[in-house]
Amino acid sequence: MAARKTNTTGVHLWLVLMKAYQSLEHRAMRSIGDTSLCFSDFAVLEALLHKGPLPVNTVGAKVALTSGSSTAAIDRLEKRGLVRRAPDATDRRTRIVHLTDKGRTLIEPAFRKHAADMEAVTASLSGAEKSILLDLLKKLGKSAVSGPATDLSSTKG
Repeated sequence: MAARKTNTTGVHLWLVLMKAYQSLEHRAMRSIGDTSLCFSDFAVLEALLHKGPLPVNTVGAKVALTSGSSTAAIDRLEKRGLVRRAPDATDRRTRIVHLTDKGRTLIEPAFRKHAADMEAVTASLSGAEKSILLDLLKKLGKSAVSGPATDLSSTKG
């Protein structure tokens, strides 16, 4: 019996990556959903937990939210007493978002559980395989951003 040839075309690679991403995203959203937080609120709290207090305009950029979405998330979290806004000591125009004790009490165990869930999802890969995959995905991402421009209009029917 002949060995099956692996399809290594760019479009096949994209499809496999997309399906893998969708599977991982589904598991991640289920894990985050167990926390009583929506994704954007979880992301804001996680960023503050790991990065410390951040300017309001930086929070959204750290978690890939638009300015309006990050403001709405911060407003929701502030109403729940999970974060607080305070003036910046060096720039009166800037407001800094701080994690409150109540927010820390919520996000620390929630993030630990989420991290454990994601570790379980990726447990089929060895440490070496994870390292190789990370390097390859970074390389692919950088080439997609900086690669040659393609006229996508030719793909329209």
